[in-house]
Amino acid sequence: MRLVVDTNILVAELLRKRGRDLIVSKNLELFLAEKMKDEVQYELQKRISIIITKTNLTHELGQLQLEAALKLIDSKIITFPLFFYQSFEEEARKRIPRDPNDWEAIALALALPAAIWTEDYDFFGCGCPTWTTQTLLLQIN
Repeated sequence: MRLVVDTNILVAELLRKRGRDLIVSKNLELFLAEKMKDEVQYELQKRISIIITKTNLTHELGQLQLEAALKLIDSKIITFPLFFYQSFEEEARKRIPRDPNDWEAIALALALPAAIWTEDYDFFGCGCPTWTTQTLLLQIN
């Protein structure tokens, strides 16, 4: 199954065992837009810092978790540069009017073609197939 991964779902699932297990599944080909990869890295650092502050996770263990997540992205998710999907920008923006900042996921899905792994309702009805984590878990296992 070919999936463009939404930023929010990727960050959330990289911090969960079930998500990391899904990401390494042989049944999934995962893709990410270049700009979204930068957002994922930023959000991961932010969320791990919050976890360190609110729990007993040490800074060292948090750093190891961050490094493992970034390594997983680099090894299991194919990142595409803007020029690969930019020609789909106008169409993608029309398909996600409530959150135009998410146009890149739709453009990449159109360019590949692929479905989108997301929990964000803004993507539902965009004309691209969408998969939630729960549905993926049922399909993959």
